[in-house]
Amino acid sequence: MVCLRRHEYSGLAILQQRRRNAKFVKDQDARRGKSENDIKKRTKDLPKSPISPFWLGILAFIVFGGLVFEVLSRIFFR
Repeated sequence: MVCLRRHEYSGLAILQQRRRNAKFVKDQDARRGKSENDIKKRTKDLPKSPISPFWLGILAFIVFGGLVFEVLSRIFFR
C-alpha cells in the first residue's frame, strides 16, 4: 500500500507565488490585444546606456574628485 503524502508549503512560499502570479497576470493584461510586432517594438525601443552606472560613477569621481582636490590645494596650500 502506497501512502501519498500531501505537500505542505510554508506561508512565505505561497505569498511569493501569489506575487509572481499577480505580476504575470499584469504583464499578460498589458499584452492583450497587441500584435507580437508591437510587443517586440516596445522592448527594442528602450534605449540602453553604452556605459554602466558603475563606470560612470568612477569617471565622475576621477574628473570631479580631481577638481575638488585641486581647488582645496589652491585655497589651503598656497
